Amino acid sequence: MGTTAKEEMSRFWEKNTKSNRPLSPHVTIYKWSLPMAMSITHRGTGVALSLGVSFFGLAALLLPEQFPHYLAVVKSLSLGPALIYSAKFALAFPFSYHTWNGIRHLV
Repeated sequence: MGTTAKEEMSRFWEKNTKSNRPLSPHVTIYKWSLPMAMSITHRGTGVALSLGVSFFGLAALLLPEQFPHYLAVVKSLSLGPALIYSAKFALAFPFSYHTWNGIRHLV
């Protein structure tokens, strides 16, 4: 008869405790570095882009009006320039950062 998973885990932890092996390092022991921050930001912008494209594609399929109608609605809100430029930056940053960081990685 084979051993159960519980017995295997018990044997594994007993062996590790007796041998005084260190546990795997946790994320908190690493010092933040520029490449680490760039990698995390690259992954975050990739997720944001895929979610954004999925959201806009789904909206294009499900919403009853065409795009010019929704653009006119946004224009009619008379939002201030600070909010408009912030929104433009929030849309442009993931595209530009993800693209240029990907090119940097390939080079």
